[in-house]
Amino acid sequence: MKNKKRVDLTEKAVIEGLKKHFPQPWIDLKFSNPFELLVATILAAQTTDKKVNEVTKLLFKKYPDPESIAKTPLDQLEKDIKQINFYRRKAKLLKKCCEALIKDFNGKIPDSIDDLTKLPGVGRKTASVILVNAFNKPAIVVDTHVKRVSQRLGITESNNPEKIERDLAKFFSKENWAFISKAMVLFGRYVCKSKNPKCKECALLEICPYEKKNL
Repeated sequence: MKNKKRVDLTEKAVIEGLKKHFPQPWIDLKFSNPFELLVATILAAQTTDKKVNEVTKLLFKKYPDPESIAKTPLDQLEKDIKQINFYRRKAKLLKKCCEALIKDFNGKIPDSIDDLTKLPGVGRKTASVILVNAFNKPAIVVDTHVKRVSQRLGITESNNPEKIERDLAKFFSKENWAFISKAMVLFGRYVCKSKNPKCKECALLEICPYEKKNL
């Protein structure tokens, strides 16, 4: 590698590299409609997707819509998601979110980032996850994996999620936002890990300026 000239970091090169690993990227959270994804994403904060999927398997059967959560006593909702980290806080957020959905959106999940972020428990990251994965709309998801990958590639130097989002929006064409939002999450989770990144297996190795490569 030392004798090879590093290829310039371009959108095309990054997209091609990501596609070698994840030609059809997916989201690890399991859902069948926008409401289920909203619930799962709120629950997923500081909790593994695997654990969320275990809980929602039964939860979605019991609570198929916002109305069913809104009318449920808080202590019962807490019991139903007790396996989730910070379940008390998340139960309150879910209940408030569903009440707001009924009051402001007739129980329907909105499909714009401005409306989604009006809901309790929904920040830009959660809203972007829903737009990309439930509505197939362009948005940029900035989670811990995307942050790490974009920093290591040199696309951003910021630690601020909104600044990272802006830097990614400048680097990638809007038509690629949905793809990179899925692919970069998976790439950071399974290849460009926080500890012991799989640099030898990485299709982006030749364009990556990261100085602490695991070679």
